[in-house]
Amino acid sequence: MGFDYVIVGGGSAGSTLASRLTEDPNITVCLLEAGGHGTNLFVRAPAAVVAVLPGRPKIGNWAYETVPQDGLKGRKGYQPRGKGLGGSSAINAMLYVRGHRSDYDGWADLGCNGWSWDDVLPYFRRAENNERGANPEHGGSGPLQVSDQKSPRAISHAFVEAAAQMQNRIRDDFNTGETEGVGLFQVTQFHDKERNGERCSAAAAYLHPVMQRPNLTVRTGAHATRILFQGKRATGVAYRQAKEDKKVEARREVILCGGAFNSPQLLQLSGVGRPEDIKTHGIGMVHELPGVGQNLQDHLDFILSYKTHDTDNFGIGLTASFNLLKHIWQWRKDGTGMIATPFAEGAGFLKTDPALDKPDIQLHFVISVVDDHARKLHLGHGFSCHVCALHPYSRGSVFLQSGDPMAAPGIDPRYLSDDRDLQTMIAGAKMTRAIMQAPAINRYRHKELFLPDTLTDAQWEDHIRTRADTIYHPVGTCKMGTDPMAVVDPELRVHGIEGLRVVDASVMPTLTGGNTNAPTIMIAEKASDLIRGGRASARFAAR
Repeated sequence: MGFDYVIVGGGSAGSTLASRLTEDPNITVCLLEAGGHGTNLFVRAPAAVVAVLPGRPKIGNWAYETVPQDGLKGRKGYQPRGKGLGGSSAINAMLYVRGHRSDYDGWADLGCNGWSWDDVLPYFRRAENNERGANPEHGGSGPLQVSDQKSPRAISHAFVEAAAQMQNRIRDDFNTGETEGVGLFQVTQFHDKERNGERCSAAAAYLHPVMQRPNLTVRTGAHATRILFQGKRATGVAYRQAKEDKKVEARREVILCGGAFNSPQLLQLSGVGRPEDIKTHGIGMVHELPGVGQNLQDHLDFILSYKTHDTDNFGIGLTASFNLLKHIWQWRKDGTGMIATPFAEGAGFLKTDPALDKPDIQLHFVISVVDDHARKLHLGHGFSCHVCALHPYSRGSVFLQSGDPMAAPGIDPRYLSDDRDLQTMIAGAKMTRAIMQAPAINRYRHKELFLPDTLTDAQWEDHIRTRADTIYHPVGTCKMGTDPMAVVDPELRVHGIEGLRVVDASVMPTLTGGNTNAPTIMIAEKASDLIRGGRASARFAAR
């Protein structure tokens, strides 16, 4: 049996796209997802991410690793990615951040016509059901519920006050196209009465409510192994489900929604990409496309952590366990309390140089001690503040480590390969520490972990290279554009191949200045119109 469209990957983009395309009853869609349904309690309860993120065991998490990073003293980085419907939106911190308007205007300047801020804003709005209601910047009736935090802790408000004491402006809304300032994040979290306080993953927003559509077929536990071609036209997908090899036909298009790691991997496994990445593994070439797997960009992140005597946050110990039980009961009752937290409650988008035209660092203030992606735990209570460089110059790649389609992709972000990124990280870490030492947060701060009282720039560099790692925003490996290294055109069609598109964060030519989940959903919203030939009927858009 064939379908009009076969979508590979049920993450943020795939869930959105499958839902939007099947609003037309004349379109049939088959969605292939390697993971499960994404409906368990580990997904629904926001704070349960602490059990999923470490990848021990791999609960809904691919738990990838990078190759050893020269810029990080030879360490392998950790790359958690969601496995299941909803993808990484099912295991992230739920932070709703679009980025700066110039991020998208920059895409248009690079030849991506139709992707400027003014072009994409309607798709952000169409996706969004914001708790604050609709206005010129925000939507109030879309599938994706966006909320103010249910129960931000007092220490997160103290962080905002401390940053203001350091002459940073307070911003109530980071999603108007301007981001500079400090405040509290909005989050992708249900605010309706029935599911208040639960995570609103892309699957929960878009896909789970429409699973019974007769023109939508969702196959979970289905791991795509290669794209099927007739000449230079994609005709379907081979996949493995329950140890059985199967195929599905696509009458119109195959659409890859596997993300920045798995979309280029599947292209390479299918013979599309650079010959040196493909032939080495005994795979026949279908189409040479030099940009596949190149242009990998990610936000490198450094964490400052502190112990506190305050117990109104996450900790480990008898008191913390007793408090946690109370908060579980509260969340089950009304969706509030600490189980509803995104952990990263406080936000900052700052400039390391006042002369910059937009922020170049982002802060995430977290209500717990964070060490090695929660894979190293500390007794007692604490808090942390992350700092990342928003617009990295370093570029990496994704490549095949094996011709086995079940093997993990090779991931080489080449962190800090451009010295400008290191200088931004040092400046950002200094600014973050100054905020953490401001008067408003003094009563919470007991002692700092990991760092001495004073550091030279050389010591800052050493600590950053020793402890920094991703904040989970890989993009760019199937970049959109018209230059020789572009993989897809501005309508997201793979150059030189018929019937094949990529719709996910891998198409971003440059990394947005913030968290990447909201932009990925926007890309899929826009792609649904591109695929339908621009036929965004008022009936579809209003849903």
